[in-house]
Amino acid sequence: MKKAKIYIPTKTAMQSGRGKLKKWVLKFETKDPSINPLMGWETSSDTLEEVILKFPTKEKAVDYAKKNNIMYKVIEPKKKEFVIKSYADNFLKS
Repeated sequence: MKKAKIYIPTKTAMQSGRGKLKKWVLKFETKDPSINPLMGWETSSDTLEEVILKFPTKEKAVDYAKKNNIMYKVIEPKKKEFVIKSYADNFLKS
């Protein structure tokens, strides 16, 4: 049986906004990872490792996994709390 994880990917260091963080991703887990003896890279004969599916909502990703008999694990995103500061706060004593 195929195994996958469903999650929202984190933003890269090159992104400043959160606009592209709204898509849910279904990514298959590798069955037999091994190390290439020549280069030392991780390699696998499983071609599903390269498949990444994107969905607008978590429910659609879960429905897809259920319809296609895929064991899945949902990783919920961590809630981030934003503190809005002004430049003047750097000079005020608290």
